[in-house]
Amino acid sequence: MNFEFSEEQNLLREQARGFLQDNCSLKIVRETLENGGAFNKELWTKVAEMGWTSTVIPEEFGGLGLSYIELSVIAEELGRALAPLPFSSSVYLASEAILNYGSQSQKETWLPKLATGEVIGTFALAESKGRLTPSRMKMTSGDSVSGSKIAVPDGDIADFAIVVGKSNSGDGASLSIVDLNQEAVQRNKIKTLDPGRSHADLTFLNAKAELMGEEGAGWAATQDILNRAAILFAWEQTGGSEAALKMAKEYALGRFAFGRAIASYQAIKHKLANVYVKNTLAKSNCYYGAWALDTDAPDLPVAAAAARVAGIQAYYFASKENIQTHGGMGFTWEFDCQFHYRRAKMLSVNIGSEAHWQDKLISGIEQQNAAGEN
Repeated sequence: MNFEFSEEQNLLREQARGFLQDNCSLKIVRETLENGGAFNKELWTKVAEMGWTSTVIPEEFGGLGLSYIELSVIAEELGRALAPLPFSSSVYLASEAILNYGSQSQKETWLPKLATGEVIGTFALAESKGRLTPSRMKMTSGDSVSGSKIAVPDGDIADFAIVVGKSNSGDGASLSIVDLNQEAVQRNKIKTLDPGRSHADLTFLNAKAELMGEEGAGWAATQDILNRAAILFAWEQTGGSEAALKMAKEYALGRFAFGRAIASYQAIKHKLANVYVKNTLAKSNCYYGAWALDTDAPDLPVAAAAARVAGIQAYYFASKENIQTHGGMGFTWEFDCQFHYRRAKMLSVNIGSEAHWQDKLISGIEQQNAAGEN
């Protein structure tokens, strides 16, 4: 089995990388950080015009109808460029939720607009600190929703949200589509470590909603949506970790101490080698995840958890070692190392912490082993 990208997919990678180098330089990333994370509508419009927001949306709904392999390529390049965009919220989460669990009418209403980038979607799950379970959920669902969701990614700019609410039937939860532009929805933008990925607390005051999927089947759907998104997030993290390694390498080759490039010293070599090893492991798990996602394989939950854990570990380690390689100047505002560290920390908790995904990985492997024994 060949997990490498095809010639066409590599051409897509080159196109995406070239576009982002021209339109999303580190200067743009720094400007986003300095202006408090203001939404870059111009960049979002250009990305939508490239067709990236419509990659896996079927042609009947205005999309390109490509595979998840192509979307993985795009995700990796967006991570490499540290793109300050609501791409993950709108594409990995909202679009995927409607595509897999929406009714025909809901698909016809939202997918064409998501494909063109006309609207931005998000996924509202967390209500308090700690892991959310149906028994701990307070948000009500139905034709209207009431309650609060915290730290909703891109909640300050999204047009609608897929909201996970409490249900008295089935698995204890239901999914609802909620227009965030109605008066019954209050938004409060919150400060985070990475302004390039904005977040907001949302309060719903009996806001109008539309049930998505079956009543009482929302928790199982949520787990599937998060599993699918985890693989794409892992590709972003892999792209970021490779960019951090490249930044550290280039600095080490150009920085001289005692008449030699610091890259020639064993301590620096070991640092960069260790980053490379973690990146390679993460990339391997991402290939596995992309295959599982594209084929809807039975072991998708395990593949998602493995990719997610490896992606978190690789990106955080690479971003940290990049700062260390830059020495005493690495943590200062003037250097760009901070961008990868900020993004690594943000992505590490975006859809659940590393510990959460480690638990899912262990549980998934145990279930596979039990099934094999039977």
